[in-house]
Amino acid sequence: MLSDSHHALMDKVYRRQRHLYDFTRKFYLFGRDSLIRDLNLAPGERVAEIGCGTARNLIAMARRYPKAQLFGLDASAEMLKTAGAAVERAGYSDRIRLAKGLAEGLSPALFGEAAGFDRVIFSYSLSMIPDWKQALNAGEAALAPGGRIEIVDFGDFAGLPRPVAGLLRGWLALFHVEPRTEILKTLESSRESANGKKSGDAGVLRIFPGRYAFLWQGAAR
Repeated sequence: MLSDSHHALMDKVYRRQRHLYDFTRKFYLFGRDSLIRDLNLAPGERVAEIGCGTARNLIAMARRYPKAQLFGLDASAEMLKTAGAAVERAGYSDRIRLAKGLAEGLSPALFGEAAGFDRVIFSYSLSMIPDWKQALNAGEAALAPGGRIEIVDFGDFAGLPRPVAGLLRGWLALFHVEPRTEILKTLESSRESANGKKSGDAGVLRIFPGRYAFLWQGAAR
């Protein structure tokens, strides 16, 4: 089954990488902290991060928003070992709940919950999810009324020199990462540009220099 094979693949990829993940990824996973700062969570709001990895983002959210309820989903049991230890070490075991599962199957029930989430976050995870369209559909379905989707991920590298973009794509492929350029193109087509940002009633799209990465904060659609 695809689900079983993806779980196994993620465990294989991160069995050893998880120990160095946070140290190495800070050099090229840009925009994560900007997303967290801009969440502006109200007390009691519920946030689910899809592909939570080591729980680095969840712990940062717990520190910044002490009354938020946080949930993390990941396909890798190996990553969740590191995440669970990090959450316990940080003292947030009562506020951050973790679960193993695929993004395509996201629902509050995975965490023993009934109420939807106020935010669903994809932080550099859509580029690793095989059926990323279904993952977005599941994220939207798991939202409470008025909830928002938050995405930060790789762009299309169109603003970088072609050899550099090619090297980046090849290097990312080694880790089973494929930039989802269709998402960026779709968001761009529906936004109006202003001072490097594209904004509208539904949300805000920020594109990083060289089109290396993008950040979307807004409505599910």
